Amino acid sequence: MTRNPRPLFRVVATAEAVSWLGLLAGMFVKWVLHGSEAGVHVFGPIHGTVFLLYLVGVLVAGRRFAWDARTSLLAVVAAFPPFATLLFERWADHRGLLGVAAGASTRHTA
Repeated sequence: MTRNPRPLFRVVATAEAVSWLGLLAGMFVKWVLHGSEAGVHVFGPIHGTVFLLYLVGVLVAGRRFAWDARTSLLAVVAAFPPFATLLFERWADHRGLLGVAAGASTRHTA
């Protein structure tokens, strides 16, 4: 596979965090404000789907970038606390675990 999964991983990690936000907002309305359950009914399945997509992204990125078991486990664990996928993505990107940044040159000049 020659295509870089980095941009897709970043999008899915962000979508997972955003879907968490929607689900948390829906739960707040339902349980704290004793309002409509519509937010939970809408964002529950969305979050579940994006959560699974994130896990697939972890598998793809982990294989493509040769993550060790510790890094892969950390990526999976990051899917459980709200917004932790964003933290993991930034941490992994900062350490070069997501490959070369888009637009970065891989050519060496003499």
